[in-house]
Amino acid sequence: MSRPGFIHDKLDIKFLILYLMARVAAPVDFTTLAELSFCDNGVTYFDFAEALSELVNTGHLTLSDDRYAITDKGRRNGSVCEDNLPFSVRQRCDRGLSRINAVLRRDAQVRTELLPRTDGSVTLRMILDDEKGNLMTLDVLTVSEEQGARLAERFRAQPEKLYLNILQVLLEEEEE
Repeated sequence: MSRPGFIHDKLDIKFLILYLMARVAAPVDFTTLAELSFCDNGVTYFDFAEALSELVNTGHLTLSDDRYAITDKGRRNGSVCEDNLPFSVRQRCDRGLSRINAVLRRDAQVRTELLPRTDGSVTLRMILDDEKGNLMTLDVLTVSEEQGARLAERFRAQPEKLYLNILQVLLEEEEE
């Protein structure tokens, strides 16, 4: 009995993974890569996991801090083989990539760091970038790591709001 979908063997899955990794905006975790790869009914979990592991072992991908990234070798070999993927599979991949890349780009542009201080307090560093560079870096003293983490979460949810409010205060005309 034949398998559903256009992807039929481990080599096809490797081509698919390399295609995705060459186009993803930043290193991704296993779950995100799996979600992208399951765009075809022929991809099974175990075949995917095995193909991914083999790509790391052969130096096509790297695994660091639970995130996968493509190497130059993977990019070269993947570009040679990407025409082996059916057009409809590539289209589904591109739709999934567009959604994931938007999230990855935003995560790269909105960052926070908690910096412990010698007195037990914590400095929360909030960083907001755009495509051209840094828009704002703001350090705020917090009384605890828990408070810093809460504030960091709120900043990551609406960084533009804080940025615009700061600009509004700085650009206000003084009342006489």
